[in-house]
Amino acid sequence: MHYGEIKNCDIANGEGVRVTLFVSGCTNHCEHCFQPQTWDFDYGQPFTSETEQQLLDLLAPSYIQGLTLLGGEPFEPENQQVLVPFVRRVRETYPQKTVWAFSGFTLEELRTEGSHPRCEVTDELLSMLDVLVDGRFVEALKDISLRFRGSSNQRLIDMKKTLASGEIALLPDLDRKPGQA
Repeated sequence: MHYGEIKNCDIANGEGVRVTLFVSGCTNHCEHCFQPQTWDFDYGQPFTSETEQQLLDLLAPSYIQGLTLLGGEPFEPENQQVLVPFVRRVRETYPQKTVWAFSGFTLEELRTEGSHPRCEVTDELLSMLDVLVDGRFVEALKDISLRFRGSSNQRLIDMKKTLASGEIALLPDLDRKPGQA
């Protein structure tokens, strides 16, 4: 797997101050994607054991709330294969930190046998997430007032509640405008 960028102290891609890994490779090719260079699976740097350690070190400070995975597409099967052991280490090292992932695939696609993104590690990766932001960016549904997503079809899914109940549980109250109760 390759990655395009690592952001430390990111406040745009999840709640709190986060460390963000932008993986490379995406077959969704959403129109008006904000990072089309990351569609190329070979874009950027190889994800090595040194990269993994760098990310673990960046996650150490108490003011860092967690890790965010986006891209590119974290749920491309070849990316999932590399991310699962890494996220497992993050969870073991920092059980109090949250893990968010952004995917152009919907949760339903990720769960459907035979779909492109589903592979033998998909369920494990989903089980280690606190939040999944799912769905392709759709220019016609673009809404800059939404937090943590670009178009209104995208969902902020509470994965712990979703996995516990079997029903998709959306995060509440994240789109309140300033001044709203």
